[in-house]
Amino acid sequence: MWELIRANQRRSHLLLVVMALLLVATGWAVGEALAAAPVPGILIAAGLWVFLAELAFRAGDQVILRISGARKVSKEDHPVLYNVVEEMSVASGLPKPPEVYILDEGAPNAFATGTRPDRAAVVVTAGLLERLTRDELQGVIAHEISHIKHRDVVYLTVMAVMVGTIVILADFARRVLFYGGGTRRRTSSSSRGAAPLYLLAIVLILLAPLIARLMYLALSRRREYLADAGAALATRYPEGLASALEKIEQYWTPLAAANPATAPMFIVNPLTKAAETITGLFSTHPPTRERIRILRSFAGSVSFAAYDEAFRQVTGRPVGVVPAAALRLPATAVRPATSDPRTALERLRQATDVLWRLSGFAFIPCSCGTTLKVPPVYRGQELPCPHCGALHKVVAPSP
Repeated sequence: MWELIRANQRRSHLLLVVMALLLVATGWAVGEALAAAPVPGILIAAGLWVFLAELAFRAGDQVILRISGARKVSKEDHPVLYNVVEEMSVASGLPKPPEVYILDEGAPNAFATGTRPDRAAVVVTAGLLERLTRDELQGVIAHEISHIKHRDVVYLTVMAVMVGTIVILADFARRVLFYGGGTRRRTSSSSRGAAPLYLLAIVLILLAPLIARLMYLALSRRREYLADAGAALATRYPEGLASALEKIEQYWTPLAAANPATAPMFIVNPLTKAAETITGLFSTHPPTRERIRILRSFAGSVSFAAYDEAFRQVTGRPVGVVPAAALRLPATAVRPATSDPRTALERLRQATDVLWRLSGFAFIPCSCGTTLKVPPVYRGQELPCPHCGALHKVVAPSP
């Protein structure tokens, strides 16, 4: 596993260097086009990126959680989810289990965030908890923990900050040029014989945001494949994740909590249905059906080498997606499926109970076997059981 992480980090560092060069080029273009002074433009680009990167590393994960409306859950809220997160953390070798959050969304989906493996969070929707069996939930959680283990959430955060910086600089330059700065700059450039540099700067300003976004999306797509491979090894049951992806695709609806900046973090694109997405440069995720076919191509054992071979066979690409250093890692036998004693109705109740507890509902057990679920507006009152008529004092639930 460490070979995969190191190889993944080397490729990520290379992409970060290329993105940094593009950022510097954008700063040069802005300075050259607006004031014939490229050095100040480069310094402004570097300073803006340092500011945004510092903000992202200090509180980026909390900002994402707040923007999405995720709410933290405890082991008492949903024991099955918490146990699965702990199991997959141990199987993946994380220093500590990530914190667990839930989104009040009916569509099944999930994502991970965090700036370090020991400071990370896994977020699942209520719809995911309602529809997935334990094996399927293991596959999704293992996929998200693989993102944390492989440092994907960190690199995606840095790349997103760089893309945002390039977009801000290019947008500022276009606005200034549109409102007349370009005309004055063109006159002065021509008088000094610097028209070629000016034209090059204009081209960079126009193309840099597009190039940066394409690089960001390519990084996101590649890491989805690697996280699928990591989940297959961690669970030793590739069918669990494959079946979960099938259900996510089947019950897909847009998520109100998602936006274009956070969409690449989800296990499946939360804004555009995969079946309607043209596979290409602008896709945030690989085709879901393609990922399912790869996961179902394993025989009796699972390994990164087997995943890479399945990837090439399914996609028809001559080059695999797994770093060469990870292809030598040993294979492990595929385990049999485990039964989930919960029915679909019980899974639905567990998911809705979590949301009610987080909303301040009081859960009052009655001697007749009924559990009263009382909204917070009834605190301090006495309510009868609808089945046996016994009176119960409604007290505030413990925080």
